[in-house]
Amino acid sequence: MPRTNFQDLLDAGVHFGHLRRKWNPNMAPFIFMEKNGIHIIDLQKTIVKIDEAAVAIKQIAKSGRKILFVATKKQAKDIVADLVGGVNMPYVTERWPGGMLTNFPTIRKAVKKMISIDKMTKDSSWDVLSKREKLQISRQRAKLEKMLGSIADLTRLPAALFIVDVLKEKIAVREAQRLGIPVFAMVDTNSEPEGIDFVIPANDDASQSISLIVKVMTDAIREGLSERKVEREKEGDDKETKVKGRKAKVADDYEAASAEDEDIEDLDEEDLDEEIDE
Repeated sequence: MPRTNFQDLLDAGVHFGHLRRKWNPNMAPFIFMEKNGIHIIDLQKTIVKIDEAAVAIKQIAKSGRKILFVATKKQAKDIVADLVGGVNMPYVTERWPGGMLTNFPTIRKAVKKMISIDKMTKDSSWDVLSKREKLQISRQRAKLEKMLGSIADLTRLPAALFIVDVLKEKIAVREAQRLGIPVFAMVDTNSEPEGIDFVIPANDDASQSISLIVKVMTDAIREGLSERKVEREKEGDDKETKVKGRKAKVADDYEAASAEDEDIEDLDEEDLDEEIDE
């Protein structure tokens, strides 16, 4: 069953592309028609691509790996922060820090710096600092939080990226491609689909369009995480059953050994002599 339907996409304005003069010819396979100088996206193909992307993203989440969402355009920031934060996935909604993927160790150092500042504020050493020093450190912390807050828990490179507007986030796309990290993306008619692993042809400017597609992806992630939890619980139950089985076997062996000992203990001295003589 499709994760969304034609009418929902239509109502959200997912079909509206850009002006014909701004189009990227490589998007031709996803364009249904032109109307009043604007390209109209083929929503039937969008439905297929949304489903393909959702299935793949669900599997990544189920495996326990992270998907990094990137959406720094104004109309997408709050939507992504709200929906993606709800499934505990990392996201970047402020300026993309160049080298975030290709120079990941440096980013991790910045995150550690932020964590060390947090520890400092709770330590007695914070009290001995002057007001000016406290202000400088607080400003530095706020700057780091704005840039890295949502990726503080990203201890290793993400398994995939989800991009809203590949044209605007071209640096992030380039870094992911260089490292071989799969890219899922909403791709409008003015953008380049080549090199994007999972292309979702869609209007990447309308907030309703962004909200609808990002929600489908986060719902898929939620499903993947839920299935992972169930499987882990089942594995835990199976492990517990095996442990109980092993304990029961040890207990049975112990009882059997004890029974043999009792038989020996029940023999009187005369019987024992007979046993030895035999």
